[in-house]
Amino acid sequence: MNIKNIVLALFLISFSIVSAQENKKWTLQECVNYALENNISIKSSVLDTDLAEIEKKGAIGNFLPSANASSSHSWNIGLNQNITTGLLENQTTQFTSAGFNVGVDIYNGLTNQNRLRRANLSRIASQYQLTKMQEDIALNVANSFLQILFNKENLKVQKEQLATNQKQLERSEQLLDAGVIPRGDLLDMKATVASDEQRVILAENALLISKLSLAQLLQLEDFKTFDIIDQEYDVVQSPLLLQTPESIYEKAKENRTELKIAKTNLEIAERDLAMSRGAYQPRLQGFYSFSTRATSLERVTGIALNPTNPTSVIGFVEDTSQNVVQPNFNPVLGRALPILDQFENNKGQNFGFQLTIPILNGFSVRTNVQRSKVALERSKIFYEQEELTLERNVFTAFTDAKGALNAHEAALTTLEAREESFLYAKERFDVGLMNAFDFNQSQTLLANAQSEVLRTKYDYIFRTKILEFYFGIPIIQNK
Repeated sequence: MNIKNIVLALFLISFSIVSAQENKKWTLQECVNYALENNISIKSSVLDTDLAEIEKKGAIGNFLPSANASSSHSWNIGLNQNITTGLLENQTTQFTSAGFNVGVDIYNGLTNQNRLRRANLSRIASQYQLTKMQEDIALNVANSFLQILFNKENLKVQKEQLATNQKQLERSEQLLDAGVIPRGDLLDMKATVASDEQRVILAENALLISKLSLAQLLQLEDFKTFDIIDQEYDVVQSPLLLQTPESIYEKAKENRTELKIAKTNLEIAERDLAMSRGAYQPRLQGFYSFSTRATSLERVTGIALNPTNPTSVIGFVEDTSQNVVQPNFNPVLGRALPILDQFENNKGQNFGFQLTIPILNGFSVRTNVQRSKVALERSKIFYEQEELTLERNVFTAFTDAKGALNAHEAALTTLEAREESFLYAKERFDVGLMNAFDFNQSQTLLANAQSEVLRTKYDYIFRTKILEFYFGIPIIQNK
């Protein structure tokens, strides 16, 4: 194969890939999965779970001893006291020190235990928050998906209506030429066709906007060619409508993430109160430290008589008045010991226990306890409010779903009557027994009835999804 054939093959392959991507139509399953993987809010919530996991590791670390090593090296230049002779001298000296210390909490009012329990609860709460956000995103995607399907079918209805009226316009022109209908009927029919064309444009715009909305919800970069498959949904009565709202609410209390989040936050508030109360109790700590040092100063290796003043009088004998003298010795200095030897000789250790008993601390502990109590009461109220909100939402969802089903059944009955009325009106218009205005009115009522059937259909499907959502049935069930 020559180079031209290779280049041509690569071009055809890349073109086919691009064409396949452009012609791709998304299913509801694909839309939901893509949103759950790429939505920015979900990514941010995932980071919150990561932070909660880090906080848990930090809480575990509080049980471990603290260990620290330190070292320093310094230079002293100028007039300084010689630590060997005790004299002030102009000199340059170097000092090196090293140390190691360990501390451990033996008892601190169970603060570490409560902090670990709180960290575990925070991790669970963050996971619940992530789950709730995923559920909300899935529900929004399903709503947008169904809105596109409705707009697609509505566009078909409007186009069919336009095609029918265009044919009717052609027939009206023939009837006018034959002298069957007046010119005013033809003008009315032309106006009707123009109105139908306008409705088609509005339906196309609504479809385009709904596609863009879902594409932006999925956060697709190339949303101009985005489209979904023409998925068909049958309108059947949901088994949940055969149950009572009370039974659905009891099921929702077991499954709904909102209550799980509120309950977990309540338990977190209880841990916070326990930690703040722990500050009333004594704290017992154990400690151990090791240190050593070295210097560049010369060391004393011996003593020798002062050659200029070998003795000094320190007193006299009373009876003989004889002076009492003592020899004057000067230290004999030698080179400093090797630094490792100094570290070995100068090492020291310190260990023990420290008990801290809180007595008065400006009411800080007391105010923290009171603040934690208020936060706990607020969490209890919030949990009760979430229960009431969930109950209201379940009863509302049940009523809306049942009402949407009744509305759809009524719309079907209306559509059937409008279809019969339109056929009767068409027969009369074709023989000249009905003017164009009345015929167009009958046709408009039929189109409105068709649109209402579509609207109530998808409204019922979405209301059913919400009711299933509260019952614990996922928006998308993986097969």
